[in-house]
Amino acid sequence: MVSLQTAHLDIAYEERLIVEDLNIKIPDGKITALVGANGSGKSTILKTMARIHGPKNGSVLLNGKSIHKQSTREVAKQLAILPQNPTAPDGLTVYELVSYGRFPYQKGFGSMSAQDRQVIEWAIEVTGMSAFAERPIEQLSGGQRQRAWIAMALAQETGILFLDEPTTFLDMAHQLEVLELLEELNAEQNRTIVMVVHDLNHASRYAQHMIAIKSGKAVAEGAPTEVMTPEVLQEVFGIEADIIIDPRSGVPLCLPYGLCGRKASARVKAAEKEVAPAAQMAAAFR
Repeated sequence: MVSLQTAHLDIAYEERLIVEDLNIKIPDGKITALVGANGSGKSTILKTMARIHGPKNGSVLLNGKSIHKQSTREVAKQLAILPQNPTAPDGLTVYELVSYGRFPYQKGFGSMSAQDRQVIEWAIEVTGMSAFAERPIEQLSGGQRQRAWIAMALAQETGILFLDEPTTFLDMAHQLEVLELLEELNAEQNRTIVMVVHDLNHASRYAQHMIAIKSGKAVAEGAPTEVMTPEVLQEVFGIEADIIIDPRSGVPLCLPYGLCGRKASARVKAAEKEVAPAAQMAAAFR
């Protein structure tokens, strides 16, 4: 198993400190969702853990060793990252894109081996993209494009997969398409997946572990039932919300009502007036 954690991690852009003394551990073989308001530092944390951004102080430990002191090729064999809104050159096919995932295993300018081709074909098949292998990326739908990029990351054969807001700009059907694929990869292949997620209910439904970030600090972490609470949501997002349990999945769902400190909207007040008599009547017939 691949282990990943941060130790007293400070991250800065020039002189501005974004993250301070961050100590988190990513559970092996689980889906972890980083959640937080815009500008909270969650994407910066993801990029630093994936070795795209360097720390100011502290370290990111991959199997007990500082990730920033390991060679790029060695790191690329252990983790893959899908950045937010990736782009590919016009005309690049799905097969060609996925083949880029084999670069860490190639020596010099040598051609791909039979093993490389086998892995590429497997990654395309497992993401449901076999019918589109020779199609240019720009001709795909949003969900299909994300699947192609995920296939490229899978072709690296890494134990850890990072994704920065993988459902951004996708409609609801394509969002579910991508998230269900990640769920399958985690369940069937035991991949450790770390993703930045905007939608709290998606995070709660598809992740087994959540880390709530505020101003570069981990405010809460644990199972969705531990993180998706009215108190945490108030502290991290500044919102008033009720938490209900999804009758199908059993996970907590967030019902936001407004910003903390603001009066309830006229619609909410009207709904409360209608709900109260109905609740009383229901109680009377019990």
